[in-house]
Amino acid sequence: MNNSQQRGVVRPGTRGTDRSAARRAELIAIGRKLFADTSYDALSMDDIARQAHVAKGLIYYYFKSKRGYYLAIIEDSVTGLVTRAAEGLELPPDQRVHRTIDGYLRYAEHNQAAYRAIISGGVGFDAEVHAIRDGVRQAMVDAIAEGAYGRHEIAPLARMGLLGWLCSVEGATLDWTGRPELPRDLMRELLVKMLGGTLRAIEELDPAYPAPPAARRDT
Repeated sequence: MNNSQQRGVVRPGTRGTDRSAARRAELIAIGRKLFADTSYDALSMDDIARQAHVAKGLIYYYFKSKRGYYLAIIEDSVTGLVTRAAEGLELPPDQRVHRTIDGYLRYAEHNQAAYRAIISGGVGFDAEVHAIRDGVRQAMVDAIAEGAYGRHEIAPLARMGLLGWLCSVEGATLDWTGRPELPRDLMRELLVKMLGGTLRAIEELDPAYPAPPAARRDT
C-alpha cells in the first residue's frame, strides 16, 4: 500500500472516537445553557435529559453523575480563558495586559453561571471547583507577571500583590456581571488602572520588581 492509500485509511475506532468526542462536546454545550438559566440544585438529571432530548443513561455514560457533568461544563468553560491568558507573547507588555483583562471580562460576561460557580467555589465546598479556580488564578497571575516583568516566576511579595489585585478583580467582575452599568471597555480600563497602582506598590516594597513604563504613566 502506497503513502497515498495509507493516508486514506481510517484506523479502527478513530471514527467512533471522533463521534464520541463530538457527542460529549454537544452535551457540554447544552449543559452550559441549562446551568446558565437554572441553579445546580434545581436541575435534576431527568430535567437535564428531557431538555437535552437524550436518554438519561447517555449523560451517565459520559459523565458518571450530575456533579461530573457540572464539573465537565466548568472545566470546558474555563479552557478558553486560560488559553487566552497564556497567549499574546508577541505583543508589547501593555497590550498583552489589556488583551488578557479584556478576555477575562468577555469570558465572565458570556459565561456568567460558570464564572459565578468558579469564583464562589461551586456547590457547597467543592474541592474540585476550588482547584479549577486556583488554576485560573495561577494562569492569570502568570500572564500578568509575564507582561509586567517578562517572567512568570516571581518573588512571594510580587506574587501576593498580583494575587490581591486579581481577587479584587474577581469581586468587581462578579458585581459587574450582575449589574452591568459600566461598558466593558471602561471596566477594563478601570482594572488596568488598579493594576498600575498595584505594580507601583510592589516596586516601592521590592525595588527588584520595577513597575513597567505603562504603569508609571498612571501616576
